[in-house]
Amino acid sequence: MNQEINVLALIKGNERYVFLYDDASRAETLRTLGRFASNPELSFTWYDAAVLSQKIRQESQRHLRQSRFGMALPADTESDDAA
Repeated sequence: MNQEINVLALIKGNERYVFLYDDASRAETLRTLGRFASNPELSFTWYDAAVLSQKIRQESQRHLRQSRFGMALPADTESDDAA
């Protein structure tokens, strides 16, 4: 089983925010963005959280479209077996 890891990074001055997540932890990553944005000790803002959240959602949609259109149809596998 091949599990993809997504990488999302934000560089703000000397600070680096790097998020690694898979499909199963997407919701937790979105919550983490909110926790970081609400932490006054970080330079990470609500705007940063909104932009990165949008990127996570866009990537999710792109992945969903690819997996939907990249799946082999039953007719495709039957013709491969016959060859």
